Amino acid sequence: MGAAPVSIHQKTTVGFTPATERRQAVLLCTELRGLARMSEALDPALVILLANEFFCFASDIVTGHGGEAVTSQHEMLLSAFTHGNAIQTSQQAVRAAQRIQAEFPALAERWRTTYGLRSAVAQGLHLGEAVLGIAGPRGAERRVAFGDSVSLAQAMVSRARAAEIVMSEAVMGALSVENLDLDAEPLPQLELPRRTPIRIYGVLVEGRLDFTA
Repeated sequence: MGAAPVSIHQKTTVGFTPATERRQAVLLCTELRGLARMSEALDPALVILLANEFFCFASDIVTGHGGEAVTSQHEMLLSAFTHGNAIQTSQQAVRAAQRIQAEFPALAERWRTTYGLRSAVAQGLHLGEAVLGIAGPRGAERRVAFGDSVSLAQAMVSRARAAEIVMSEAVMGALSVENLDLDAEPLPQLELPRRTPIRIYGVLVEGRLDFTA
């Protein structure tokens, strides 16, 4: 899979310097499920309001755990954890993902009772090198992330069902389970074109969440 460019909003976060660099990072993709399906039935202003509420909710948790919320794209927030070694950044990213999953149901329930919207969050994580910098049309430059690691993090979230977390072997192998309460289990290997199958692990739910009822 080729390198994936991702545009990111140019903003300042605690401990973040907008420099051009290649560095090891844990990439966390947090994807909202349910809003796109209902967007045609909702007022456009409400769709944007709910999307912004989701992005603010998730990014506040990410930055609170030492990460950088780098981009919002459609229903997905891409975050990077770069401050520390592989063990530290993997633990920070997983803890952020766990907290997002733990706290999102309260937001989802409010949306359900107020707007009739059924929603959930799926997340994917991968550890690898990424190039971070500023790029874009003149006058509209934004932070960007390039790298195979970005593509793989997106592949992880694509494998995750609603309310699940899927992570690559690179993340799982870096974790110190003694300091982290994580009930993850092996999943069938991720098969991608022109690459060796990737071992992945998931924090799963018992049944698929139903958005049709």
